[in-house]
Amino acid sequence: MLAATGGISPQFLIGYIIFFIALMYFMAIRPQQKEKKKQEALLASIGVGDSILTSSGFYGVVIDMTDDTVIVEFGSNKNCRIPMKKAAIIEVEKPEL
Repeated sequence: MLAATGGISPQFLIGYIIFFIALMYFMAIRPQQKEKKKQEALLASIGVGDSILTSSGFYGVVIDMTDDTVIVEFGSNKNCRIPMKKAAIIEVEKPEL
């Protein structure tokens, strides 16, 4: 572990660096990639008629969709229709048939 001169050996230093790189990967990068895949799957599953929860806390129903935007109807008032980005949706509930 310690070289004859009293310093740290190069093999130990390289192993130490590799250990911390692996630790950073498993603690930061990998969970973030899993969360991104989960969010992409959620957005791909959205359909017209689904109840959604937005990132700002509003509940609504999807009434129309394009590639990256949805038109959401909020509340029981049928006149409150707002276009928004799909990325703002954090939860989807499919209607029961």
